[in-house]
Amino acid sequence: MSLDLYAKAEHLLGIEESTERLHDLYLNTLQNYPAKSLLDIGCGRGALMQKAQEMGLACTGIDQSEVMVEAAAAKGLDVSRKGICEVEGSYDAAVAVFDVLNFLDKDGLFVFLQCVAQRLNPGGVFIADINTLHGFTDVAEGTMTNEDEEHFLAVDAYFEAEELHTQFTLFTKTSPECYAKEQSEIVQWFHPLKRFRNVPNLKLTHYKNISLYDTNDKMLLVFKAL
Repeated sequence: MSLDLYAKAEHLLGIEESTERLHDLYLNTLQNYPAKSLLDIGCGRGALMQKAQEMGLACTGIDQSEVMVEAAAAKGLDVSRKGICEVEGSYDAAVAVFDVLNFLDKDGLFVFLQCVAQRLNPGGVFIADINTLHGFTDVAEGTMTNEDEEHFLAVDAYFEAEELHTQFTLFTKTSPECYAKEQSEIVQWFHPLKRFRNVPNLKLTHYKNISLYDTNDKMLLVFKAL
């Protein structure tokens, strides 16, 4: 699964306001902990890292999308294209914003969380969000289109057997009468809250519902490294 097409089409998804709200929620939550260093997992274009640095945090970011990493690096941020299990060093805090955990299946999630725990200093905090079942079936599922002067995007998503399959089709203008077509599917997995209650080396200390697009469509999770 490649997230580069998603990165190219992100500006057509209408998620800017929701992303800013999530960033503010994460940063407000981080203020409750004495963190000095932060690892942003799935950092995107680095918007949260920029705000966190303004708060005095030393920030490092990773992302699987080359498009995202290049955009963040162009802002002078410390970012690289790698997965959490490839990261070295240790941090007081780590975040995984906007569905990062839902891009992992059950087995991948277990490995991911263990690698997060290994990168946190003792007592460090990990903050993430997940989609609720309602968020998948009543919010994410369906079809949408959007366009600007250079692009046309079609998104078709269906939820089945605890998996959300989203097909992205992007048309990019190459001349006044011609478009180049790119297509890719992204799969996300639903994870019930009980899946996070007995994670080795990470204790779920706090969780709360978030109403981002609808009522209780997401949930914020806060873990402490043991």
